[in-house]
Amino acid sequence: MEPNDRKLNRLKYYDYSSNGLYFVTICTKKRVQYLSKITFGENDVGNAALGVPHVILTEYGKIVNDNIRKINEIYRYVSVIKYVVMPDHIHMILFVSDHEDNVGGTPRAAFPTKSVSQIINALKSISTKQIGFSIWQKSFHDHIIRNREELRQIWQYIDNNPINWANDIYNQNSWR
Repeated sequence: MEPNDRKLNRLKYYDYSSNGLYFVTICTKKRVQYLSKITFGENDVGNAALGVPHVILTEYGKIVNDNIRKINEIYRYVSVIKYVVMPDHIHMILFVSDHEDNVGGTPRAAFPTKSVSQIINALKSISTKQIGFSIWQKSFHDHIIRNREELRQIWQYIDNNPINWANDIYNQNSWR
């Protein structure tokens, strides 16, 4: 594959504004750890070797976190129902619905945006403007959640992501 030939991340004919649940991962540029730090408390109950993980947001992470929370307020048909801000990426579950009473938001958006790509691009754009430079990798990864079992597994994956940070290949030796 030529360097400028990018693999398409989205399903070719899928409507990403369709009702449903979407698992989204957004990474920082070159996986630089701009967003948070994960600490493992020695005296906490939990993993005997490492302790319980704590996500501590950086200043950039606080900006991004605030903007993730605003998605529920700004967009009429979209709600973030679960997310975690990791040092070099974000995982979130977006719920898209035609019925605004089924999501957490109030109708404040200039238009009824509900495309996953538009929501993520707006999040990245607003965060970039507030931070002063772009921390984001191009595009994002998504997965359409098809059933309750997938939702349960992804929910658990998000919950466990800070615990698994010690073994993340992008975190080699950064916490030791």
